[in-house]
Amino acid sequence: MANDTVILTTLNSAWAETGSVVDVFLESFRIGEDTRGLLDHLVIVSLDLAAHRRCEQIHTHCFALATDGVDFSGQKNFMSDGYLRMMWRRIDFLRLVLAKGYSFVFTDTDIVWFRNPLPHLYHDGDFQIACDHFTGDPDDLSNSPNGGFAYVRSSAATVELYRFWYAAREKHPGLHDQDVLNLIKRDPYLAQLGVRIRFLSTDLFGGLCEHGRSLSTVCTMHANCCIGLRRKIDDLGLMLQDWRRFMATPETDRHFVTWSVPRNCSMKKLER
Repeated sequence: MANDTVILTTLNSAWAETGSVVDVFLESFRIGEDTRGLLDHLVIVSLDLAAHRRCEQIHTHCFALATDGVDFSGQKNFMSDGYLRMMWRRIDFLRLVLAKGYSFVFTDTDIVWFRNPLPHLYHDGDFQIACDHFTGDPDDLSNSPNGGFAYVRSSAATVELYRFWYAAREKHPGLHDQDVLNLIKRDPYLAQLGVRIRFLSTDLFGGLCEHGRSLSTVCTMHANCCIGLRRKIDDLGLMLQDWRRFMATPETDRHFVTWSVPRNCSMKKLER
């Protein structure tokens, strides 16, 4: 974009299949408010060859991120070794993007975009991140960050933040990037860097863990707190149905429209 900001998402072949997560993701941009034009600034970073081939069929801007000796194709079960390596590869890649002078909005592909979120970001936040749980205070380090959606402004300090974050994986083996961020967010070194960390409200940047009830304000919705690809696809599809129903309702009655999710991703079904 004009301010050297790019929108990034990562994709592997399991989420790239026809009818899978990436199709719902791109459709949300097409039907959202002031979001279609953002597709011109979206780069899909493919983690394997099959995902890259599919990307080239459905989107304009595709970047193949090769990782020697690692196969990121196929579904990666949550917290498996393959999943962890994929998540940490993403953090290291984002550091390189910042080092090249590009700020970014990172979005997981299992997030649907209903409104342009850029006007709702804080003007003074260097590192802004969505939450699984939001306390109501964007500066409160007790917020539970979710790395599925973040805005990061390129600077020497944010590059160092990502380097420090990536290096911290060695001190906390077996944890994914989000949990490690939760552990290091209070580290005095981050305060010394001067990076302004701000947390995004779940009223605007929601998910299945926690979201605002009003479809009149929501910008993005994340299929978080959900394990299982089929369940994610089903509930993401329901989100699109909810949005279409909301947009088809007369404005005077839109406040009556509510979410039908979580349904397939409900915790009761996960416990069975």
